[in-house]
Amino acid sequence: MQFQISSASLTELETPCLVVAVGEEGELSSAARQLDEASNGYLSDIVSAGDIRGKAGDSLLLQKFDGIKARRVLLLGMGKESERNDRSFTKVLSGALSSLKSINISEVAIALDDSAIPSRDCYWRTRTLVEQFSAGLYQFDQLKSKKGDAPALDNVEILLEEADVETGEVAIIEASAIANGVSTARDLGNLPGNICTPTYLAAQAQELADEYDSLSLEVLEEAEMRTLGMGSLLSVSAGSEQPAKLIVLQYRGAGENDRPHVLVGKGITFDSGGISLKPGEAMDEMKYDMCGAASVMGTMTAVAELGLELNVVAVIAAAENMPSGVATKPGDIVTTLSGQTVEILNTDAEGRLVLCDALTYAERFQPVSVIDIATLTGACIIALGHKASGLLSNNDQLAEQLLGAGQYTNDKAWRLPLWDDYQEQLDSNFADIANIGGRPAGTITAACFLSRFTKDFAWAHLDIAGTAWVSGKQKGATGRCVPLLTQYLIDRADGDDDNS
Repeated sequence: MQFQISSASLTELETPCLVVAVGEEGELSSAARQLDEASNGYLSDIVSAGDIRGKAGDSLLLQKFDGIKARRVLLLGMGKESERNDRSFTKVLSGALSSLKSINISEVAIALDDSAIPSRDCYWRTRTLVEQFSAGLYQFDQLKSKKGDAPALDNVEILLEEADVETGEVAIIEASAIANGVSTARDLGNLPGNICTPTYLAAQAQELADEYDSLSLEVLEEAEMRTLGMGSLLSVSAGSEQPAKLIVLQYRGAGENDRPHVLVGKGITFDSGGISLKPGEAMDEMKYDMCGAASVMGTMTAVAELGLELNVVAVIAAAENMPSGVATKPGDIVTTLSGQTVEILNTDAEGRLVLCDALTYAERFQPVSVIDIATLTGACIIALGHKASGLLSNNDQLAEQLLGAGQYTNDKAWRLPLWDDYQEQLDSNFADIANIGGRPAGTITAACFLSRFTKDFAWAHLDIAGTAWVSGKQKGATGRCVPLLTQYLIDRADGDDDNS
């Protein structure tokens, strides 16, 4: 998919389809008014006749008419002016893409000005358009013997005022990098567990490091982890024939002495629950239990492509959780890299067991911030549904920065409390800490567990159990939280305050 900025005359532009907008009150956008004047009021007549109501997401395709050179004109509804916001704008874009797919054209020109969403600037509108179109045209058919037809649409011309051309070009660069990162995360998430193993994830990280000089890779094998004392992480892979990997991918875009931001990804490539076996229904979706790792890989792809001027370290704890005669059992006690002991009351609460050792490992990089991303708790779906990721943090500034990045990118998160009151639910009679705290506040107690290993740095936890994939007929990985994380890092590279 190619995107380009143009300030060409709307009436003189030769394109298979030109997209302009109308409001629910019958108003025409500035671009639509230009076409209306060139066609002696034809668009006004169409709107007055009620052929398009102008609700957000409405569309009407018109064949070529006098006064313009475009072969077709697609009218998009913007909704009422008072109700135009981020959500309505995404509905407008979704309606546009749906219509464009149906007419099977390879090129389109789009003229959506600030009337479509007055609260956002040209940069945001352009970037959102590129990201949403890229996501909407994504398809995963690598493992099918007969591939689906590739989307016909492969060139999008975004029409802006001359003064906004440079801004639009910057928006395309950043949006394309984020879109590529999202696609990387979706591809990894959609792969089955018999292909996407911890070893495969390490190999994909090596391919990424080979592609960019700014990236370097180290992969710790089980023997090295055992020597270091990562008993918690290794307890998860104990029942599997697939060896665990600790994947450490470093991006250097700043000085050698500049402290990095660290992203920690949960990479459980398949989660059977271990001895605490999950129910069989929908267990196939447990291939998505590595979507935290996938989002970290996607973010590193975007960061390297953008060449951000900061240092970033990705730490991916990759393992497969399976039952066997040598698998970890409920009641077993393991020693973490930090020296704390954990009583494993449920082997299906394994994400926190790999993350705690990865978080302790992250401390050696003297990080500015540490953010872990994990499909951690079903309780997060009960709390927040599938719209927002759960956010918990020991640092208010870091939490606000992440919430802001999520709001800006429409990759939203919602903060939950991390009060000490919840910590007692993790008390154990036999070890320093239990790995579960019962049904109440399951998302919070999971984060409380992780907080025991993050006391010496600014840390945030993103629970993406409800946002990492969708089920049903549209089943597939979403690529969240790549936009949020990349925006957070873009903001830090732009010089926003750190959390030290």
